[in-house]
Amino acid sequence: MKRSIKKVAIIGSGIMGSGIACHFANIGVQVRLFDIVPRELNDKEKAKGLTLENKVVRNRLVNESLQNTLKSKPSPIYHKDFAKRISTGNLEDDLHLIADCDWVIEVVVERLDIKQKVFEQIEKFRKPGSLITSNTSGIPIQYMNKGRSEDFRKHFAVTHFFNPPRYLKLFEVVPGPDCEQEVTDFLMGFGEKFLGKTSVLAKDTPAFIGNRVGIFGIMSLFHVVKEMGLTVGEVDKLTGPVIGRPKSATFRTVDLVGLDTLVHTANGVADNAKNDEMHDSFAIPDFIQKMMDKKWLGSKTQQGFYKKEVVDGKKSILALDLETLEYKPQERVNFPTLGMTKTIDNVIDRFKVLVKGKDKAGTFYRKTFAPMFQYVSNRIPEISDELYRIDDAMKAGFGWEHGPFQIWDAIGVEKGVKMMEAEGYKPNKWVTEMLLSGRKSFYDVKDGAKYYYDIPKKELVKIPGQDSFIILDTIREAKTIWSNADASILHLGDGVLNVEFRSKMNTLGGGVLQAINKGIDLAETKYEAVILGNQAANFSVGANLAMAFMMAIEQDYDELVMAVKLFQDTVMRLRYSSIPTIVAPHGLTLGGACEMSMHADKVVAAAETYIGLVEFGVGIIPAGGGTKEVARRVSELWIKDDVKLNRLRETFINVAMAKVATSAYEAFDLGYFQEGKDIVVVNKERQIATAKRHAIQMLEDGYTQPAPKEVYVLGRQALGMFLVGTDSLKAGRFASEHDQLVANKLGYIMAGGDLSEPQFVSEQYLLDLEREAIMSLFTERKTLERIEHTLKTGKPLRN
Repeated sequence: MKRSIKKVAIIGSGIMGSGIACHFANIGVQVRLFDIVPRELNDKEKAKGLTLENKVVRNRLVNESLQNTLKSKPSPIYHKDFAKRISTGNLEDDLHLIADCDWVIEVVVERLDIKQKVFEQIEKFRKPGSLITSNTSGIPIQYMNKGRSEDFRKHFAVTHFFNPPRYLKLFEVVPGPDCEQEVTDFLMGFGEKFLGKTSVLAKDTPAFIGNRVGIFGIMSLFHVVKEMGLTVGEVDKLTGPVIGRPKSATFRTVDLVGLDTLVHTANGVADNAKNDEMHDSFAIPDFIQKMMDKKWLGSKTQQGFYKKEVVDGKKSILALDLETLEYKPQERVNFPTLGMTKTIDNVIDRFKVLVKGKDKAGTFYRKTFAPMFQYVSNRIPEISDELYRIDDAMKAGFGWEHGPFQIWDAIGVEKGVKMMEAEGYKPNKWVTEMLLSGRKSFYDVKDGAKYYYDIPKKELVKIPGQDSFIILDTIREAKTIWSNADASILHLGDGVLNVEFRSKMNTLGGGVLQAINKGIDLAETKYEAVILGNQAANFSVGANLAMAFMMAIEQDYDELVMAVKLFQDTVMRLRYSSIPTIVAPHGLTLGGACEMSMHADKVVAAAETYIGLVEFGVGIIPAGGGTKEVARRVSELWIKDDVKLNRLRETFINVAMAKVATSAYEAFDLGYFQEGKDIVVVNKERQIATAKRHAIQMLEDGYTQPAPKEVYVLGRQALGMFLVGTDSLKAGRFASEHDQLVANKLGYIMAGGDLSEPQFVSEQYLLDLEREAIMSLFTERKTLERIEHTLKTGKPLRN
């Protein structure tokens, strides 16, 4: 059966329901969102003389919930206009509207009796063959679909989203006992291809995979923390970015999620997994129970493991002392073991060093990894038949860079077993059998594909679904044709090259620029096309600001001007080379990385791309072709000069405010991406494969080298507007004197200089103006102060 999802109904408009509705709207699906009817009027409704029969009143709960979600930060929606795809209704008047929906998702309160009543009502109106799923986090399916029709049961499964649905990638699919295989396969594929998720097939067991393992990890850690006498700050230092986990680490994450949510889930596992060998680990420690009693639940109650305090107008964040339950100033955390990893850039290579540590940190890692390794080895086949699904769930649901089996591999499976035994734990027998058979790792890479150890077959099996992706980590060794310290060039096949940045934070220094130019050279002589793409956390934070700062401080202006010129020449090669060029941005794509994107033949952007020209924040202007390019794009609009002037003003403000798009779709509004040329993919894992496909299509369509175009600039007409505007901002104290200086230089370039009348100029003319402007700003003390402050603190300075 061929399925397509055009309309989705979501029952329950709470935080999760509204969030899921927004994400379906993000991908172009029409959504009907429902909730219950209020039982009484609120004060505003009484004042207006409304009754409980009024439609505004009857839809109040669903409408308020949706609006609150749309206002939340970070935004659940890619673009404000996408919210128009969501219509609202209530369960008493409007549920019949689900009759034209292809998929109905239940997201009501976690009570079986309420869910059963909802499903009974859904059955009355759903069309035969439509999908019905629940977002439950643990209620067994056999109870939820009890008494339902055969067609209902055949199309019923759990689809468990993680909160917030836009940002967390885990999508657990749990088929019901009567669910057809076609339905399971469809849900798995739809989650990955359209929702942009990591679809993980799970079993109908308590808390499924992600929460079962994740909550065990947190609860086990709580007990270790008390045993070792570690502080909140120490634990968050040890369980954050150093091991590839989010900056919020452990305790900040619990504050964000809510301690009550954690406790509820832990109690659910304890109640429903009585035979779990680590059942005692899910017991709530005394200090957690005391926090629950005091309602110290985290962000929702303004205090949890951390608490914000304002004294004499100064904000500080205090940390909870787990012994006294008093809040204290945070102390600087330093462990020798962590110092040993500072020179190890790849997180996966740090684990074998961390577990060898002789200090408290090393002890902590051994005491937390050992029970985790035992736990996940014992969960197969209970919660999953395949070990890679457990790793996928932890990476997608909890933001881990590596799953537990990958970490175990990095330490060494045999060494991991010895570590476990020293801590009083042991692996499941299948691990011992694997080692005895001569197999020393859970994963391997062969012929550019990743394989996992299949326990029943006792052999390596290719992880399914890889054919849709190009995974650079698995092909890098076999496909690299050129590299330097900062970048690699890989041949993806069919004549398409990929230039992968590998510098720190993917900064665009000399090594990366060399690789881009080399890639274009090779494509123009031996190959066919070039993609700039990587699969790091962020595409690139921009040009190497630290290097530019050092050149400016040392007054090495000749080198600095050459570096700016090289960057400009490189982006212009992206535009005017004889082969197709595609940039595949994702995550942070700032400054020079934005400029590169704007000069490629095509952009294939991940939906989660945060892109902008941010140079103004450090007291300089975009001088890698960015200022020239925004002026050129406005000049190409078929509008009158006075309207063009207004558009130029809008663009000037965006650049001067260093605006960053919060999604790839917003980038179209800001002019960084162009309709009809650039595209967006929701699943970042598909990005490079999609870029390759478009490169091949461009070649098949007969790609021809672009011809240079002149840029229409407005001269003094625009320059006067900019100067008056910056004067007003300074006079109103909205801008400092240095802000005005930088803004005037930006306006001068966008106007095309002090030209007496509108005229056409070359792109090189504007690039020269960019270079002159940035070089003059590099001689300004206040610019250097701004750059230095940003490099030290990561924050802008207003001076």
